[in-house]
Amino acid sequence: MNREAVGRRFDAASMLRARERSWAVLHEIRARMRPGIGEDEAQAMAAGVFAQRGVERLWHPPIVRIGSNTTRTYRQRSDPGVRLSEDDIYFIDLGLVFDGHEGDVGETFATGESRPHLACAQAARTLFDEVARAWRNEGLSGRALYEFATVQAQAMGWRFNHAIKGHRLGDYPHSVHKGGDLGSLEGTPSPGLWVLEIQIAHPTEPFGAFYEDLLVG
Repeated sequence: MNREAVGRRFDAASMLRARERSWAVLHEIRARMRPGIGEDEAQAMAAGVFAQRGVERLWHPPIVRIGSNTTRTYRQRSDPGVRLSEDDIYFIDLGLVFDGHEGDVGETFATGESRPHLACAQAARTLFDEVARAWRNEGLSGRALYEFATVQAQAMGWRFNHAIKGHRLGDYPHSVHKGGDLGSLEGTPSPGLWVLEIQIAHPTEPFGAFYEDLLVG
């Protein structure tokens, strides 16, 4: 099985444009997040942004996790009724399609001035950057990237979520190619095809952070 197979209409430049447009949508949603909003309301608000930004379709539903729900993976349901406070943490995870190519981006943000929340959000970004740098500079396999991420997260003082292993993207729908998890890839992932997902949690408190992006050269 070719885990990096793509469709006949796949175009690397279109992948990069989908990534760029996905990030623009995510930050527009962030700009509209306000204390008091619930996760369902945030997802409904996101749908309005999608329409304005010309999103062709979704390849996975938008995910907004707030507060203690930031420790949940995409397969786990949120505790209901959680609303964003003035001193809180949340993340946004989007899977969008533009011009037949998939984007997948996610980032964590803190409201207020809570140092633990701010540190957690920043740690997810920093860990992503360190793992992506190891991929670019050392040519690590997908499996080795997640082994590296585990060690780095522990050294930084955070719990690493081992249920998150990254995945393929491509021309829609990438799922027909059965690329599998990045964390089980024995070879070096090619640029522009694989999403590196990072999810961490505070070692003792009920909150965490998430960051994901396409691995690009």
